[in-house]
Amino acid sequence: MSQIRSRECESQRSFWTAELESFDSIYSGAAESVASIALEENLLQANSARRRGRIRVIFSIDNLGIGGTELNAVRTAERLDPDRYQLTLITLKESGPMRGRYERAGIEVVPFPLTTLFGPGTFRQGLRLARFLARERVDVFHSHDVYSNIFAVPWARIAGVPAVIASRRWWHSLPRRAHRLANSVAYRFAHCVLANSPAVARSVEESEGVRRQKIGVVYNFLDDDAFERPEQARYDVLRRHWRCDDRVLTIGIVARLSVEKDHGTLFRAIAELRRRGRAVRLVVVGDGPERAELEVVARELGIGDMMTFAGLCPPKPNPHHLFDVSVLSSTSEAFPNSLLEAMAAEKPVVATRVGGTVDAVDDGITGFLVPPRAPEAMADALEQLLADRGLRSRLGEAGRERAASDFCAKKVLGTLDALYQRLLAC
Repeated sequence: MSQIRSRECESQRSFWTAELESFDSIYSGAAESVASIALEENLLQANSARRRGRIRVIFSIDNLGIGGTELNAVRTAERLDPDRYQLTLITLKESGPMRGRYERAGIEVVPFPLTTLFGPGTFRQGLRLARFLARERVDVFHSHDVYSNIFAVPWARIAGVPAVIASRRWWHSLPRRAHRLANSVAYRFAHCVLANSPAVARSVEESEGVRRQKIGVVYNFLDDDAFERPEQARYDVLRRHWRCDDRVLTIGIVARLSVEKDHGTLFRAIAELRRRGRAVRLVVVGDGPERAELEVVARELGIGDMMTFAGLCPPKPNPHHLFDVSVLSSTSEAFPNSLLEAMAAEKPVVATRVGGTVDAVDDGITGFLVPPRAPEAMADALEQLLADRGLRSRLGEAGRERAASDFCAKKVLGTLDALYQRLLAC
């Protein structure tokens, strides 16, 4: 049996080696094309004489929609010191709700629209990108998500950018083999692979084979207003709208209604609390493809009268301020903003022990961690908090202190600045 496994492993190694070599040959040819273009326009000479003064940074992002990665990128862009950095955003989609936010911050948005990650059109866009990067004399190229890794990171390295950063902001492996392979190639081209939590960094090292010295960690960070309780009038309006009752405690979750968030486990925990005689209100903030199915699940569990599907809500005020306990029931997380926002609102949290949640929640200090897909364990943790106001207060205060200390913009952006400086000094 061990010999069979050994042959299978050797066969897989041979396959991936051959595939990586084919990718390398493609990009080697591309490098020659870019070099000839750059020489014709005298761009390589300009690229070697870096602009004195501000550091020229390019952010690359897949799209301009609303999501955790997109919000983190725009928050970072808005807060980079304009006296120190000159920032441009490139995006693989031309439009989206986040575009206006970049433009209001005075950040140029340059689309490189793609219909596919692989094909002649993508190659032509890559050549266009490499010429753009060389012409702009870019110092730091920072890709924020997977498609930007795959498309843009190799071209940034070919264009001679001194510091090229790929990112890993997800937990589970990518589902498509072609994307896994192409993303691994991007990691080889990057000078640094940036993770958003230590747990994700360990995964990059163990599952992707990236050297530890090549991996950086920069946490997600919180907006200052995440710590601010809404004005009482606004607070009261939202509580009425969500049918919260001051006579019972409110449990809340802020998450996309998608399979990996596993709202069903939370719903079953709420049904278990009802069986134990606990009266609560559950508020579900967010929307997504699983909404219709989750509404059916709630009815079947007999908890429809105990809960509100609030839908999408504006990020201000921080909705966690309206809860007594915040929950995240996911089966997969890299480093969830929702937990940080709950801590900023001084709420104790109950979260599943998956991915980077262990880096956000200090079990027993700022909240409780429970196994994924374990509704009874989640109900036990919730019941413990519901029964003890002093415990809720202590955990909430500790969470707020941790959020203010470790996940504030000043500290996180200082870590990012130090990373940029270290890469440019190499």
